Amino acid sequence: MTATYSDLEGKTVLITGGASGIGAAVVRAFAMQGAKVGFFDIDAEAGDALCASLREQQATVRFIRVDVTDTPALQQAIAALRSELGRVAILINNAARDDRHPALEVTDEGFDRLIGVNFKHQFFASQAVIGDMRSLGGGTIICMSSISWMAGFGGMPVYTASKSAVLGLVRSLARDFGPDNIRVNAISPGWIMTQRQLDKWLTPEADAMRAERQAIKRRIVPEDIANLALFLCSEGASAISGQNLVADGGWV
Repeated sequence: MTATYSDLEGKTVLITGGASGIGAAVVRAFAMQGAKVGFFDIDAEAGDALCASLREQQATVRFIRVDVTDTPALQQAIAALRSELGRVAILINNAARDDRHPALEVTDEGFDRLIGVNFKHQFFASQAVIGDMRSLGGGTIICMSSISWMAGFGGMPVYTASKSAVLGLVRSLARDFGPDNIRVNAISPGWIMTQRQLDKWLTPEADAMRAERQAIKRRIVPEDIANLALFLCSEGASAISGQNLVADGGWV
């Protein structure tokens, strides 16, 4: 069951990487709260389908196809969203790619691409909406991290490094813009059972390992992260900023 947060109704929310997985669950969650939801993704087919589905439910939602690693295109898309839905009050920096990449095989170009999608866009999207939030008298930013770097996962060093960097960004932005009533927090998901994870990496052996490592034995799903995001962006979390909330089922 999802709680209702009446203070989210009518607010303009921007979600990057919103066409599938955790991002799509977050888009649905805010749309069902009556927020005005804009979301970006590189997958036009999935984005259009989600947008159409939510509009059938009378939600106010706008999808823009954009590669978030292209900073000028990202900035232009945010400006377009602002002109249509209004000033951004809530930003969820969700876009990411957890592609596996052995350290000895990473190229210079590949390194920049991984940093771009997993970290760099979080900074520039945040930068682009600070003015909106100041003029509104406050706002909320959530940056998605991951337990991968805390748990010491191997096989994807640039991804884990970028996700650890998110925490430094969050602490800094929270300090810099707290006086403007802008709250900035991170969410660190554990192994979330998105369709991508089910298709690519969830073998019976891996699922058994997951169950052993988690204190809570059920699979953690995208809606678990969406519910946490709703709370963090609501007035119920008005004293929470500069923090990293781990949602991993008690991974040990």
